[in-house]
Amino acid sequence: MATNFPPRERGPKLEPHQIVLRPLVTEKGTHQTTHRNAYPFEVNLWATKIEIKAAVEELFGVRVDKVRTQNRQGKIRRFRNKPGRLANWKKAIITLQKDSPAIEFF
Repeated sequence: MATNFPPRERGPKLEPHQIVLRPLVTEKGTHQTTHRNAYPFEVNLWATKIEIKAAVEELFGVRVDKVRTQNRQGKIRRFRNKPGRLANWKKAIITLQKDSPAIEFF
């Protein structure tokens, strides 16, 4: 069922280096990189999947097949003996096309 709603505007217009904040280098992320051609990144909370895809293609010179996103809740931590909360953040898992070159972080 297609709707004719205009795209929702959230926040300011973002540049590619403001959308992709940093790669997430973890054991699970490394496994996805080698076996599934997928790369996890921390991205801006306001970024959409289309913006994330365009930013990764521009920054790394690759061709993106699919973008999956997760909104992560900040953990509760103690600050000076009082409970506090870390900031919420957004995670994007970028799957590259088969014929696309790999992304080199190091």
